[in-house]
Amino acid sequence: MAAEVLGLLADRTRLTLLEHLAEGEADVTTLTEACGVARPAVSQHLARLRLAGLVTTRKEGRRVIYALRHGHIKRLVNEALRSADHQLGGLPPHD
Repeated sequence: MAAEVLGLLADRTRLTLLEHLAEGEADVTTLTEACGVARPAVSQHLARLRLAGLVTTRKEGRRVIYALRHGHIKRLVNEALRSADHQLGGLPPHD
């Protein structure tokens, strides 16, 4: 299961979606704007994340609102991004 979750994070668009959702709930339109990717592609990525159990959905009128399912997903995304920042900055990864 861990390999599956990490595999999902290995995609730039899905990582961006999760990063944005770590800040709070959002609908597809907001997430599409945040990613700069076509709406159908964002919807497909969100479907994969939902099927993997990483995000949840709820209806608000006609809108579907997405949220991270667990706080540990937020921490995992933040740590992955922090690790990348350290590597890009030439700093050793933080333990």
